[in-house]
Amino acid sequence: MEKNSKIYVAGHRGMVGSAIVRELRRQGYENIVTRTHSELDLTDQKAVEAFFEAERPEYVFLAAAKVGGIAANAAQPADFLWQNMMLEMNVIHSAWKCGVKKLEFLGSSCIYPRLAPQPMPESCLLTSSLEPTNEGYALAKISGLKYCEYLNRQYGTDFISVMPTNLYGPNDNYHPEHSHVLPALIRRFHEAKMAEAESVVCWGDGSPLREFLYVDDLANLCVFLMNNYSGDETVNAGTGKEVSIRDLTEIVAEAVGFEGKIEWDTSRPNGTPRKLLNVDKAKGLGWEYSIELKDGVRMAYADFLSHLDSDSLRSK
Repeated sequence: MEKNSKIYVAGHRGMVGSAIVRELRRQGYENIVTRTHSELDLTDQKAVEAFFEAERPEYVFLAAAKVGGIAANAAQPADFLWQNMMLEMNVIHSAWKCGVKKLEFLGSSCIYPRLAPQPMPESCLLTSSLEPTNEGYALAKISGLKYCEYLNRQYGTDFISVMPTNLYGPNDNYHPEHSHVLPALIRRFHEAKMAEAESVVCWGDGSPLREFLYVDDLANLCVFLMNNYSGDETVNAGTGKEVSIRDLTEIVAEAVGFEGKIEWDTSRPNGTPRKLLNVDKAKGLGWEYSIELKDGVRMAYADFLSHLDSDSLRSK
């Protein structure tokens, strides 16, 4: 990308999209096009086609998505499948029709099989069944990835995809039921601290292993890949390190300053037992993460506090 290239970031108000915009500006890219949901409904095919015809972006980062944690995915599988399929197909298709030079599609590590080999290489995609609790979302993301691959194969486009591990950081969603595990824990421990509660109840038994990547590290990789990678196969985005949910709760409790007891509700689902990405491909391209988990959690909590009394905190 040239510094004056016209770049469309879809989903710029979300955690990932806003981080990509920050990273682009940090690197000197200023010709950035964005639209809010009220300005452009990405599930509306005609509206998306009209936008691309009018704006003619040269590069596209597709970070828009309907996202949520275990509870939201399990309760709304039809919504997660439909909304994500519609918006990504509309954007990718219009990008192809309007001759976009390069598109980068943002997915999720949940595209990989529930019992995939650990750490999960990009090549394990579609080798066995998915995790049932987020199957709708995963199927939509797999479809977006495959559509990029098929357009490359059939029409010679340069559309790539990146599959992040669990993300956290500025502009996260802190909804008590619909957020992902780390922001949910930040809110839960903060509220317990404020209420001077004796204990906090967490889901499952704490045994699942998870990998977490600070969103600004992901944004740095996204821009790096747009400038340095072309290929049909996706690229995993992660740290290559994992932590148990039990240990994660202790990291969050320490960052927040909660000193009470942590209890476990084993009637709640654990989700996938282990999700660690093989990040050899990204490393081989010359990229590596920079923010360690404990530092990132402290920064995420500081961001949470800075928006606590603001409408910008997505907690309701």
